[in-house]
Amino acid sequence: MMTSNPVLTRRRFLGTLTAATTGATLLPCHIGRGASSKASPGEWPSTDPFWYRLQPAGRYIDSQRGKKAFAYADGRIFLSKDNGRTWPRSLAFPDAQRITFSHILNNGNIVFATSSKLYLSADNLKSYREITVKAPDGSDYLPHTPRNPENPGWYFHTLPGEVSWEVNGREMMVWGNYCNVSGGATPVNIYYSTDSGRTVKIAYAFGQNPFFGDDGSAGGGKGGKLLGNPNNPVLARHVHTVAYNPVEGAFYACTGDINRGAGLECHWLRGTYDPKKDQWQWKVLVSADSNSRYKSGGIQFVGGKCYWISDANAFRPWNEGDYDRGIFCCDSADIPHPEKHTLLYNPKVESGNMIIQDGFILASHCCPASPMNTGFIVSTDLGKTWAQWDLKELGKRSPTRFHAKNSDGWFRVDLRSGWIDRAEVLFIKPK
Repeated sequence: MMTSNPVLTRRRFLGTLTAATTGATLLPCHIGRGASSKASPGEWPSTDPFWYRLQPAGRYIDSQRGKKAFAYADGRIFLSKDNGRTWPRSLAFPDAQRITFSHILNNGNIVFATSSKLYLSADNLKSYREITVKAPDGSDYLPHTPRNPENPGWYFHTLPGEVSWEVNGREMMVWGNYCNVSGGATPVNIYYSTDSGRTVKIAYAFGQNPFFGDDGSAGGGKGGKLLGNPNNPVLARHVHTVAYNPVEGAFYACTGDINRGAGLECHWLRGTYDPKKDQWQWKVLVSADSNSRYKSGGIQFVGGKCYWISDANAFRPWNEGDYDRGIFCCDSADIPHPEKHTLLYNPKVESGNMIIQDGFILASHCCPASPMNTGFIVSTDLGKTWAQWDLKELGKRSPTRFHAKNSDGWFRVDLRSGWIDRAEVLFIKPK
């Protein structure tokens, strides 16, 4: 049963003790109600279930994998092989500050992107080359010519940090673009690569949404040039998450946003890939409005079960009663059947990012809709018990792009000012 009492927390931040009152809601659980005064060896700030620290100044650490980290600063990109302690590899890259996405593959290849351009380094940043995406028919898939050159579109930016999985003995990279909020109108796609980023292709192309045409604005608008697949009636504003279920060998994707009058935009899709034919089969499982658990993100598969978190946010009076929010779990076959879902926890706020590793669930608040400054939702036991934590001293931030733990045990998290503009990078280490 939930309580609503404020929680007095004590945090050790760079050696200085501070006190803060949070609006956190706690479930009875084995972790305590106050933040621990015990810190990690580096005297990092601490809550009961985790340590946390901001990245060092000087570079924006955009992604990590094992011991490697990829970062950028003015005019250069960087590679570390010791979790950011040193940066022996760097390379001039004039558009470094326009980077919107990066991913380190298991073989060391680095895929990264600016707004509408995609790049690959296959030699530890000795060099890089631009990648031309391929359409399903093998032709070049070229970005549209933007009405405003300053807003070419976010073709490759995505919300989750984890975008590749081992599939039948081969690493596959699959992700969808979170777009049409900043950077210009963009067609909504799911991309994939089966050869460590050397070739990137379209796995699925959504239809032309009339509310996000290229009118030159940062988010696109009605009346602008239509973008997307003209033959697909399935419309979306952007992709929230793509995830892989190894038990059934299938990929799942969910999209946003609302019904603007051209059709529902929140969908869950299931896709399977045939490597012999290099072909995809996709099926729309559910289409819903924005007061729905299907307006969601953070899809994770653990032990054959599907976990996800909802950011249902329909404006009243559209909806009647409570928002259909929370962290849910079900068998993958039951995704289209809400009556078979288990509500694990309801944070009572819009939330769209989550990662699960070693039984530790880390999710976050969308700060414009949250009473907290930087809100995290945590379970240390795969959803049996829960607590929420407000890292007040970080300011109003929305944590996104959760990367799996590096070899030192730290998750990597984007902190966004508002919802979408990059601010800082935070690292979290479970205790």
